[in-house]
Amino acid sequence: MEEPMRLIQTLTGAILGSGGWVLSRGVNDTGLINMLFEFERQHCVEMYTVLVACGLELSQLAHLRFTELCQCTRSHHDDCGSEIVSVDLEIHSFPIEASAIRLTNSEAA
Repeated sequence: MEEPMRLIQTLTGAILGSGGWVLSRGVNDTGLINMLFEFERQHCVEMYTVLVACGLELSQLAHLRFTELCQCTRSHHDDCGSEIVSVDLEIHSFPIEASAIRLTNSEAA
């Protein structure tokens, strides 16, 4: 229930702070956030942790893929640690107006 632009700023800071870089980011009128970022594979555990710590509810498939990436990287760290991982993240959030309406309705209940 966070404002989309604030979530983008939080995620951007967390990604940059963990050694990644954000290539593009944006939000549309329906609250759909798109973010493309990259990081060195050796930082996959940190990136996975950052996404969860920022409050994202990842899908089962996203958890599975990050877990596989982390386990594979750990097993083959010397061979692949400096490879670049690209993540095309799509976040379904509430548009600002809808968030305000939901908060008003829940306060009235």
